[in-house]
Amino acid sequence: MRAIEKFPNLVTMFFTRAQEKGDAPFLWRKSGGQWQSLSWADTARQVASLAAALKAQGLKPGDPVMLVSENRPEFCIADLAIMAAGCITVPTYTTNTTRDHQHILTDSGARAVIVSTAKLAQALMPAVVRSQASFVIGMEPLRGAQGTCACHLWSDLLGAHSADVDAIAASQTATRNEQACIIYTSGTGGAPRGVMQHHGAILANVEGAGKVVAEDFGWGDEIFLSFLPLSHAYEHSGGQFLPMLLGGQIYYAEGLEKLASNIEEARPTIMVVVPRLFEVLRTRIIKSIEKQGKFPTYLLGQALRIAAKEQAGKTSILDLPMKALLSRTLIPKIRARFGGRMKALVSGGAPLNPDVGLFFDAMGLTLLQGYGQTEAGPVVSCNRPAAGIAMDTVGPPLDGVEVRIAEDGEILVRGELVMHGYWRNPAETEKALKDGWLHTGDIGEIDSRGRIRITDRKKDLIVNDKGDNVSPQKVEGMLTLQSEIGQAMVHGDRRPYLVGLIVPDADWTREWATERGIMVEAATSDPAYQAALRVAVDRVNDDLSVIERVRRFILADEAFTIENEEMTPSMKIRRHVIRKRYADRLDALYKG
Repeated sequence: MRAIEKFPNLVTMFFTRAQEKGDAPFLWRKSGGQWQSLSWADTARQVASLAAALKAQGLKPGDPVMLVSENRPEFCIADLAIMAAGCITVPTYTTNTTRDHQHILTDSGARAVIVSTAKLAQALMPAVVRSQASFVIGMEPLRGAQGTCACHLWSDLLGAHSADVDAIAASQTATRNEQACIIYTSGTGGAPRGVMQHHGAILANVEGAGKVVAEDFGWGDEIFLSFLPLSHAYEHSGGQFLPMLLGGQIYYAEGLEKLASNIEEARPTIMVVVPRLFEVLRTRIIKSIEKQGKFPTYLLGQALRIAAKEQAGKTSILDLPMKALLSRTLIPKIRARFGGRMKALVSGGAPLNPDVGLFFDAMGLTLLQGYGQTEAGPVVSCNRPAAGIAMDTVGPPLDGVEVRIAEDGEILVRGELVMHGYWRNPAETEKALKDGWLHTGDIGEIDSRGRIRITDRKKDLIVNDKGDNVSPQKVEGMLTLQSEIGQAMVHGDRRPYLVGLIVPDADWTREWATERGIMVEAATSDPAYQAALRVAVDRVNDDLSVIERVRRFILADEAFTIENEEMTPSMKIRRHVIRKRYADRLDALYKG
């Protein structure tokens, strides 16, 4: 079995693999209806040239460089080139608003920005001109951006700064302990916090994950399909640097609407995905099977029945004939939808419903649920066949990761994967890191086989069904700044979008009713009253990113108070109490 190597830094890992793989394909994109590849050698040349260009523009070691791009080969090249120049990558979400960009530019102190398209530059440039960034590089022409600051075209810079790949590779002196990137994640206080990930944190992650691949599935010619945003730590480590370690290939998906066809075309061996996608695929597959008639539906039921028994350790020789029939009929057709050579689908970023895991297991697809957070590189643990897959657990810790349960049940993590802290935020760093242990804010337990089971979330952070983190306090705070809104609670854990529970401001309501000559009690049922509140919510939405916006809302029966146990004595809302009271009505906002 091929051993998992250890490297001093991420850039050296890449250049080592590029030298080994040469002209073999590495990065794939769809263009003109055809998949086109960029070889390892070509990628290395572009990384070296861009690194030389960044230095020529005056960047110094340790300078942060913001990277705003969708998933594409240039993201990987830019990320590596920034690090190869001795700088620090600051990847940000393409859905960020101008205000989000402004905060990250100011907080990170980014000296330069690389952006992919003119469309993404529209929200970015107003923030750039008010920042300390000295120049912007556009992967594509930035129409209308010229004149606002120094702008360079990607192709021009690469053409003007050809560099010797071997010399750039030999000049890499960064150690595993040195900072590689700052990945911003929403904090409970509202403003995004920059997680300082060092080279060793990401390397420890991919080495641990690589060991799972090598030992449990056999390390071969791995093909990855990159779908989740590369600005997300999960995809950044698992969908970009893990393929590098394994010498694999990366196909960049065209988007959700074309994902199913991209899977069949790329035929990946490993795919890193969030639970929501599995839920969508499960629903589609079940509907397509049911449309085929009674017999295929019967086979589906039998597959689920047998999988449930096997997961419970209750295998039966009587099921062997049915298993043989399924292996010749239903299962090959489902596996073909996933390209036919999928080794493992890895779920992370948000909790997975065990029923979803059971379904994919029944269809002959190995689904591994992982656990982690940006502050831990981000993967802490992952289910693996060697340890026995239990869908109600997130598996044992990766190699080199220590996990223990505190007295209050909180999961604590220690190891090279743990961040060095939050960028320029010693107060939050002190809260998260104590005596070398990362306090995750999650509650859990460890079973007899060393697998972690998450039982609750200590922190209030909302994790939507795509794995994006949203700070409810931030959104609620902005809502209650509106004159029409007295109190608010947003809801959306494991859901596709946020919905709100609104307590209208009593004084505003009284004035609104008086102006129209109606009783206050009648106002809440008036469509014009609801419309006025909608206007207030939309004012807030205009300043929020896509994942933070409140799509729909309902009105609370009464204000949140200490007396009705919906507020604590320190005047904080008690989310679990409120959610329980309004659960049915909040859930109804996701229907129809």
